[in-house]
Amino acid sequence: MSLRFELLNRDPGTRARRGRIHTPHGTVETPVFMPVGTQATVKAVGQDDLESLGAEILLGNTYHLMLRPGEDLIGALGGLHRFMAWDRALLTDSGGFQVYSLAQSRKITEEGARFQSHLDGSRWLLTPERSIEIQERLGADIVMAFDECAPSKVDRAYLEESLARTTRWLHRSAAAWTRGRSALFGIVQGGLDLDLRRRHTEEVCAVDLPGYALGGYSVGERPEEMHASVAEVAPLLPEDRPRYLMGVGTPVDLVTAVASGVDMFDCVLPTRCARNGLLFTTEGRLNLRNATHARDERPPDPGCACYTCRTHSRAYLRHLFAADELLALRLATLHNLHHYLELMRGARRAVEEGRFGAYAEDVRRRESGRAPAA
Repeated sequence: MSLRFELLNRDPGTRARRGRIHTPHGTVETPVFMPVGTQATVKAVGQDDLESLGAEILLGNTYHLMLRPGEDLIGALGGLHRFMAWDRALLTDSGGFQVYSLAQSRKITEEGARFQSHLDGSRWLLTPERSIEIQERLGADIVMAFDECAPSKVDRAYLEESLARTTRWLHRSAAAWTRGRSALFGIVQGGLDLDLRRRHTEEVCAVDLPGYALGGYSVGERPEEMHASVAEVAPLLPEDRPRYLMGVGTPVDLVTAVASGVDMFDCVLPTRCARNGLLFTTEGRLNLRNATHARDERPPDPGCACYTCRTHSRAYLRHLFAADELLALRLATLHNLHHYLELMRGARRAVEEGRFGAYAEDVRRRESGRAPAA
């Protein structure tokens, strides 16, 4: 296989794991958060920033790169790593989430999903075979099977039909996968129905793959519902393969899922919140647009060692946002990504030291704004 997973430590009080993924473009320490570079860029920051932050793997998106600039162009220019000047690991989403997010402009059939482009209205067909072909042309280290991400709350009959189709699409994705430099991950769906989640887990894991993912979460359900479902399903995935929770979430979501045995995460939340002036800090969330920060000389997060917090004040950052200066977006994004990556570094240390339960509770306490325990 082009991917090898080492399970290094287990936390004695939870299901949290400490691992290491070996890819053709370097080692990824787990648990890991993957910044989202949908269109071959993480918004507002450069690849040098991401390297300085310690990011070891980024995520790109098949649907968006297929539309613009196209996988043929990227392939002709040396693949996605060379195209975006990123020599560390890359994972590409299959485009399956767009089956959910573009519900008003797509039609699902057994063949695949027909989309109307959000760019120019042109019509496209994305099939399991086409998705794998595009991802391999892009040259990602980890590629995802094509699936349907159904809404979390739909009737059982539709969900069963969707799961059966996703399983058939998985087999077609696996047949199209060339087993070259990429590693294919299967995706478990099933909404919040635990019986269907368990059944689909068995179907997906019956296909021998380098890794497995949980999809279809954080699509409208309450966080408590998602946490309870992940806690039941994640331990059913093979222990000797990476476990990936797709599109999730807040710091509390991440540490709760790590406690359930999840290894990999991605989410647009830290970068999207940063562009709107909302920072995740060791003291809770901070809205830089608030007028109360206009004369505040303190760093955004006194407990943070990122460039933004070492260098700039809340007053300066509020000014940048008020003036619509582009630097505001970069500085806020640097901080939020540092916060998420440091969250995972702390999680890895906590698992190694056998204290992950206390670490997760501390994160929950900080996020809620409660004072530390005496």
